[in-house]
Amino acid sequence: MTITELFADFAHRPIDAVTGLPDLTPEQLNAHPGSHPNSIAWLLWHIGREVDVQLSGLSGEPQVWETYRERFDLGAIGDTVGYGHTPEQASEIVVNDQGLLTDYATAALTALIDYANTLSAEDFGVVIDENWTPPVTRGVRLVSIVDDATQHAGQAAYAAGELR
Repeated sequence: MTITELFADFAHRPIDAVTGLPDLTPEQLNAHPGSHPNSIAWLLWHIGREVDVQLSGLSGEPQVWETYRERFDLGAIGDTVGYGHTPEQASEIVVNDQGLLTDYATAALTALIDYANTLSAEDFGVVIDENWTPPVTRGVRLVSIVDDATQHAGQAAYAAGELR
C-alpha cells in the first residue's frame, strides 16, 4: 500500500461517518443539544469549510465552496470556517437540508483525496509551515485536516444519537 492509498483510506473515514448519519429533521439538524453552541448542521458545515479552506491553501485551487455558496444561502457567515465562532455566530449557521451538508463535506473531502493522489511520497515530507515547532510538513497538515473532520463527524454522530 502506498502512502497515497493509505491517506485516501484514512480520509474516506469521515465521509463514511457523515453519510452514515441517520436521517434528521431540520429541527434536529439545527438543535443545540445540551445548549452547546454548535448544532449538527454547524458541525457538518464546518467539516466542509475547514477541509475546503485548508485544501485551497495547499493546492492553490479555488474552494469547492464556490459551487455551494448560493445553495447554502448563509450570507457572509457562510464564508467563514467556524474557528472562533461566538455562540451567536454559530447559531447563524442554520441549514435544513442534510443532503446538502453531506454533499458539501463529501465534496471537500473527495477533493482532498484527489489532491493527495497527485503527490509523491516525498511531497508528504516537504515542510510547508515553519511557524510551528517542529515545522509542519504537508503530510502532517493533511493528517490534521482529516483528524479535525473525523472528530467533528464523531460529534455529529453522538449528537444525532442523543436526539433520536
